[in-house]
Amino acid sequence: MFPARVAREMPHRYRLEAAKCKKCGAVFFPHRLICRECGHREFETINISAIGKLISYTIIHTPASQFKDESPFALGICEFPEGVKITAQVVDIAAADIKTGMNLQIEFRRVQTDGHAGVIGYGYKFVPVI
Repeated sequence: MFPARVAREMPHRYRLEAAKCKKCGAVFFPHRLICRECGHREFETINISAIGKLISYTIIHTPASQFKDESPFALGICEFPEGVKITAQVVDIAAADIKTGMNLQIEFRRVQTDGHAGVIGYGYKFVPVI
């Protein structure tokens, strides 16, 4: 989760750009400087698909204080065709309707607003594929 200005200055985050190692083909999101698989330092930029498969999820009943008004909420891990796994809140669906194996789309949305400064934080959320 990032404040608006920081999010705008990290285009690979909202464009879903990953780094693919030119030596071994390992894919990393977010970008890395050194491949953790082979130690290589050269990468090509690839786009991650917007639709992934939910591989696990949980329902959060006691969240951090900045999310207490949203509880309970679902937090899921999606795996994308490129092999990348991303964790985000699952929204726009009733908790009872969430199933592992379902396809979800990743969206860049407002995640929170800092109550003291009013700074809006942005990040990823998963929504059902229509």
